[in-house]
Amino acid sequence: MFENLFKLRENGTNVRTEIVAGLTTFMTMAYIIAVNPQILGEAGMPTGSVFVATCLSAAIGCFLMGLLANYPFALAPGMGLNAFFTYYVVMQMGLSWQGALAAVFISGIIFIILTVTKAREAIVNSIPLTLKYAVSVGIGLFIALIGFKNAGIIIHNPSTGSLGLITGEYFTDEALRQLLPFGTSPESILLAVIGLVVTSILVVKKVRGSLLWGILLTTVIGIPLGVVNLGAGFSPISMPPSLSGTFLALDFKEVFSYGLIPVIFAFTFVDLFDTIGTLIGVSSKAGFLDEKGELPKANKALFADSIATLFGAVLGTSTTTTFVESASGVAEGGRTGLTAITTGVLFLLTLFFAPLVGIIPAAATAPILIIVGIFMMEPVTKIDFSDYVEAIPAFFTIFMMPLAYSIAEGIVFGVLAFVILRVSVGKIKEVSLTMWILFLLFIIRFFV
Repeated sequence: MFENLFKLRENGTNVRTEIVAGLTTFMTMAYIIAVNPQILGEAGMPTGSVFVATCLSAAIGCFLMGLLANYPFALAPGMGLNAFFTYYVVMQMGLSWQGALAAVFISGIIFIILTVTKAREAIVNSIPLTLKYAVSVGIGLFIALIGFKNAGIIIHNPSTGSLGLITGEYFTDEALRQLLPFGTSPESILLAVIGLVVTSILVVKKVRGSLLWGILLTTVIGIPLGVVNLGAGFSPISMPPSLSGTFLALDFKEVFSYGLIPVIFAFTFVDLFDTIGTLIGVSSKAGFLDEKGELPKANKALFADSIATLFGAVLGTSTTTTFVESASGVAEGGRTGLTAITTGVLFLLTLFFAPLVGIIPAAATAPILIIVGIFMMEPVTKIDFSDYVEAIPAFFTIFMMPLAYSIAEGIVFGVLAFVILRVSVGKIKEVSLTMWILFLLFIIRFFV
């Protein structure tokens, strides 16, 4: 059945590899189950209902991706977009969370229109091959940075206004302690370093399922270190809360009375280019891009992403998007929709096994993101850095992603540099109509 549905042999994989890849992907992105309710809860949303909405929207998105596009990409409510939802739209602009959900729903409708008209697919395919390689590398640096930050190894330094290595002062100074990620301690940082060493050795020795084994072994090591606390009477099973607090709670009237075109545009813009960047970057690593540098079935993947956003808004969560952590499953050999389906099933099971998933610390998954970041660096060798017309846009794309902490912004700066430099050296014919449209939209965006 799996062979007929997912064409495993044709894609050079098997059921075991796909399931391990799906489990690895789930482990690296499972943090969203706890973090999303926490962030949206600050907007006044009932956290129990958001927890259920997070798991359901992620499962639906993964199932759609696996069945419609047969790609190993996993979806869930996106980080960054949930923060924009809470801290800007609700807290700063004063919109209710019900109105913000309606704005997310409308952005989902826009995604569907852009997908049906193949505008999103045109954007994916029009991005030059060099920039596609750069997107993959930039995402690698971005993922690695997330891993180092989640581990507590790299942290914001108020004295320099930049990032740097953590020091002992962050545990003795109360003001600096507030900058630490939740649950960070000297023991958790030590565990993350141990996990990075263990996982690196497993990868070097080419152990099958090395990333998954890295997570599991690091979690076990965390028990005697006191980072993983099972507690007395620990039970891995629990019944999920009610979804009634957020289900169909959208307030369209408030959205239209506010005239929130900029908010809807922001939701649409960030998710549009985050998703496109993720698809391009992970596809490049997986070998999905064809000889023209185009992604087959891009429209089906984007359609799955669009529908997932609609379902997420109806259930009660911020924008659902394709997760960059999907790269961890690809690194484990995931090549078909069975990887995504496996991840989706695990999100559903989490509704009943939340305590079990909750014992896996960030210190166990952070090393995986760092290692995956290394895997994503390979396409940098395909970029001709001796040709500055190619090198400068690629460089901006690569480094703006981690520096701006946004895949979308990396694409913006790469496209702007690409068009400007092509025109400046008389290669205007190499700039496609789609790239000109993106160029103008990005320029306008800086002034609105």
